[in-house]
Amino acid sequence: MMSNNSSAPVTVIGLGPMGKAMVRAFLANGHPTTVWNRTAGKADDLVADGAVRAATAAEAVAANELVVLSLTDYQAMYDIFGSPGDDSVPPTGSAAAALAGRVVVNLSSDTPQRTREAATWAAAHGAELVPGGIMVPAGLVGKDGSTVLYSGSKKAFEAHRPTLEIIGNADYRGEDPGLAQLYYQATLDVFLTSLSAYLHGTALMKSAGVSAAEFLPYAVAIADSVSVYLNDAARDIDDGHYPGDLANVTMMGATADHIAHTSAAAGIDVQLPNAVQAQYNRAIAEGHGTSGFASLFEVVKKSAS
Repeated sequence: MMSNNSSAPVTVIGLGPMGKAMVRAFLANGHPTTVWNRTAGKADDLVADGAVRAATAAEAVAANELVVLSLTDYQAMYDIFGSPGDDSVPPTGSAAAALAGRVVVNLSSDTPQRTREAATWAAAHGAELVPGGIMVPAGLVGKDGSTVLYSGSKKAFEAHRPTLEIIGNADYRGEDPGLAQLYYQATLDVFLTSLSAYLHGTALMKSAGVSAAEFLPYAVAIADSVSVYLNDAARDIDDGHYPGDLANVTMMGATADHIAHTSAAAGIDVQLPNAVQAQYNRAIAEGHGTSGFASLFEVVKKSAS
């Protein structure tokens, strides 16, 4: 495995907005960068900026020890390198054969389990997989505030950390290949659900003729206040103790009921408020009525079925 240096070469496969942003960051910081994409024309502007276009995926992988993938999901990786169920020796000159001795940093999104399976698949091809997740949009890659989560082989990660730091703060989460994806999915669970809650609240206001712009400052204020509750919630969850002195599940569950009924009366989608209402109802049924809201964790952590 190559030693750390400030201008280590890198290969990037997948030239969507995120892949292009990474290539530009590598080039701007003096890293020779080889690129490949199924649609070759997507590399034109990057080649004009100094990137080297590989004619094939095999050529791109063979070019450098560090190979960064920016694809839709892990299936897209298999579409390039071959099926994970194929145990045959890859043909000489194929993309799969070129994987031997490479560190493959896959920044595509998928489930933790599929990521673990991919690590086994990569090892069978003589490569080390370092899965990751980029926590910012393409426009912020390589800029202050950019963070990328990683897991898998610590040795492989540390060998290439200086290069990986170019695209964002490299936050290594552990040897389990699935950990980075788990952090990524859990964080985006909070993000996506919050955005849906905002859109639902806006729809509720629009049903009464209130514009999104007029509602906006109220939505921002409540969104900003949510973080205040998280420190105590994390402590209570880890302690398994949920004080309900200031507000308990029964009180907050009544509010969840009101939101669900108001949404139904307004004629807007009720799936989100109904899901929240159901969590409170389950918590009350299991004896958490006088506990704090964080006790909903005890019902969320297991299947409703």
